[in-house]
Amino acid sequence: MTEANFEYRDQLFYPTPASQGPWGPNSLGGRSVVSLLAFTLEQAVGSDEYLPARLTVDMYRLPDFSPIDIQLKVIRDGYRIKVMDAEFVANGETMARASCQFLRRTENTTIPVWGPSSWDAPAPEDVPTAGEQMGWERRIFEGGMNQFGKKRLWLSDRREVVSGNPLTPFLRAALIADFANPLSNSGDGGLAYINSDVTLYLHRLPVDEWIGMEVVNHAATDGVAIGECWMYDRVGRIGSSSVTGLAQKRVAQPAIRRD
Repeated sequence: MTEANFEYRDQLFYPTPASQGPWGPNSLGGRSVVSLLAFTLEQAVGSDEYLPARLTVDMYRLPDFSPIDIQLKVIRDGYRIKVMDAEFVANGETMARASCQFLRRTENTTIPVWGPSSWDAPAPEDVPTAGEQMGWERRIFEGGMNQFGKKRLWLSDRREVVSGNPLTPFLRAALIADFANPLSNSGDGGLAYINSDVTLYLHRLPVDEWIGMEVVNHAATDGVAIGECWMYDRVGRIGSSSVTGLAQKRVAQPAIRRD
């Protein structure tokens, strides 16, 4: 089995080597931070009657491999709307925080509302694999990583977030959401922005392990970038992921801070 990103014991989460990120050998990746916060929030609500419609994660320090305490706080526990916060604490310091809005599932209204058409993407199995990197498989059918130009691809992440806990549809989306940064904020010469946040919007959960991403926005001024990707499954669009980023060079040293 592919190694999970974290192990849970003694009421703490212990990062494994699989949780390493791209910005230094002694630091966690953004998707590891985002997915662990998503895991604890989903576990806390524990009901399929509510859709995790919006997850926002602020990442203001880059954690190392120290044990992690996730501290939960209920903001609103209503019938239609539940809001929960989660704080990522390591070495006695807060490293990141998340807020998630869970909305009760009902029925759509009958009022017709305009929306953009779905993408004309080939099915994942009809696209040659671009290989596996850091736990995910990529199948690119337009553009390329670390290249200038439009990018569209399928992604599948097979690593459990926490060992012994199978991936849920929400966690599959949360694991992929952070990929909006390297996808939208990279160009010829690679990635030069480290994202300080992720916001994932979902109107439904993905139907299987494959999630498609399409870059729809990038802009940068004075070292501050924004990027956005629409997210799909094989049925159609499921939501979007947006990020902000700071200009940053990759360096091979531990304890890189975001602030």
